[in-house]
This record gives sequence, C-alpha cells and structure tokens, in this order.
Amino acid sequence: MQYTNLGKTGITVSRLCFGTLTLGPLQANFSAEKGADLICKAVELGVNFLDTAEFYRNYAHLRLAIKKSGRDLVVATRSYAYTYQGMRESVEKARKALDRDVIDIFMLHEQESWLTLRGHREALNYLIDAREKGIIRATGVSTHTVEVVLAAAEMDEIDVIHPIVNYRGIGIKDGTVYDMIEAIKKAYENGKGIYGMKCLGGGNLIGAKKEALKFILGLPYLHSVAIGMKSEYEIAANVMAFEGKEIPEDLEKRISAARRRLLIEDWCEGCGRCVEKCGFDALYLEKGRVLVNSERCTLCGYCGGVCPEFCIKIV
Repeated sequence: MQYTNLGKTGITVSRLCFGTLTLGPLQANFSAEKGADLICKAVELGVNFLDTAEFYRNYAHLRLAIKKSGRDLVVATRSYAYTYQGMRESVEKARKALDRDVIDIFMLHEQESWLTLRGHREALNYLIDAREKGIIRATGVSTHTVEVVLAAAEMDEIDVIHPIVNYRGIGIKDGTVYDMIEAIKKAYENGKGIYGMKCLGGGNLIGAKKEALKFILGLPYLHSVAIGMKSEYEIAANVMAFEGKEIPEDLEKRISAARRRLLIEDWCEGCGRCVEKCGFDALYLEKGRVLVNSERCTLCGYCGGVCPEFCIKIV
C-alpha cells in the first residue's frame, strides 16, 4: 500500500481510503461488530484512512474498529451544520462517539456553491477555532461541484477538499470530468489535501470497474481515493488494484455474484430524467419521486448517469 502526505496537513494517509457509508443504516445496515471487522480487515491490508459523516450514523462501527485494530487510524468526518454552535455540537458528538480527543479531518458536508460556502461561514469559523485549539487537525469541504473546488482552492482556511470524480463524470453537477480534473489540479498545486469520492459512480460503474480504477489511479492530483466496501472480497480486490496487482478471476467472480439493488435516495426531486433514460421500463414516477421495479431493473447504471442530484446508486 502506498502512503502520502495529505497536502500541507501533516497527515499521512493510505492511497486507498475506506468509504464507510456502505456499512451503516443508509446502506448495508451492518451491526457495529460486523462493520468493525470489515474495517479491521482493510487495516490489516494497509488501509489507515477512514471516511465517514455525521449523516451516515456509523460512528459506533469506527469506534469499535479503532479499538479492535489498535492502530492510530486517520478519520475524516463532516457535518451539514451551518452555525457556529451547530458545528461545535457536531464536533463534540464525533469526539464522544469515536472516543477521540482529536478528530483528524472535519469538513463541511456537500457544499453546492460559493454561496453555500458563504452561508456556512459560521460553521467554518468554528472549525478554524477548533483547529487552533487542537481539537481537529484539519478543516475541509466535500462537494459534487467544480465551483466549490475552485473556491476552496483559494481559501487559506480550508486544508482538505473531498470532490466527486470518476471517468464518466457521474454526479458532477456543474461541468465535465475534465472541468473537475482542472479544478482539482489547481487545488493540489495550492497545497490542498485532495481525496476523491465516487470513483465508481455510486456503484453505477461497477460493470466498468477496471476502466474506472485505471482512470482514478492515473490522476496525479489525488492523495487518496475513498471507495465504499462491504465485503472482505471487495476489500481484498480494491487493495490489490491500488497496489498495482492483477485481481484473480475467482475473486472477481465472487464480487460480481454479490446481490445488489438500485437505491433511490430520499432527496429525489422527481425530475424524470432517469425514467426517460431507462430502456427497460424499470423506473416510474409516483407522488413526485422515482420508484424502481426490481423485476425489470438490470442494474445497468445508465439512470445514475443522468441524475442531476446524484440520488441513484447501486448498492
């Protein structure tokens, strides 16, 4: 496993980051024990970087994994809080739930524009104060937009940027994948720590996994990449890919055989673009949101590629 310094933060991270959304109640809904065991498996194989969020409701999984592994793991989390007091409460909640005096990276969650950053200024001010007090080591933002990456690249107050990036540009709200790469490059050159998300397009690129991983591993401006994993087979395969090793055919078959489903997130706005895109009549609108007929769905992922809100995932 390769390790690198995350920009100017002084934090050393593995190139593969464990995206833990998959473990909690929003997706697989594993027990804290099972989730912790999977994290520990990744740690045994060299992963030292864990990504989570208050919204994921899985701090218990990480806390147990840190205790079981006995390792000094790097944890990045984030909150939707937009006031000074609200962010203080989010940070204190994380410190208590994770049983950690210091959180490595704490970010503003899913910033949509420069105006969103301005609207969350109070929360960012708390993170700056918390960093000065040693409560957190680095501040950051996560985003699905090129605009926010470019804005954060110029902000001395922000240490880390967590942008969406994949070879088809799935989930990027305001430009192409090439626009995003240029923005990431600028942030990287300005000394920001950069770790990407959704390199498999929320599961929509699983059918083109080799191509997707080749693309993301070929980007020189990413210190790390967060990937959601929910089995030992997926962990082993991803570690091998990040180490430049060929993944055995039997391991690929085990991963491909895993049962998956199409998830429509609660924030679906019912625009209908995915319904129009689906060639199997598997999606339909009802009461202002999209529903899926699982008997017709082939999990091709084309619907996720046209969703402007990135609310369609294969899990």
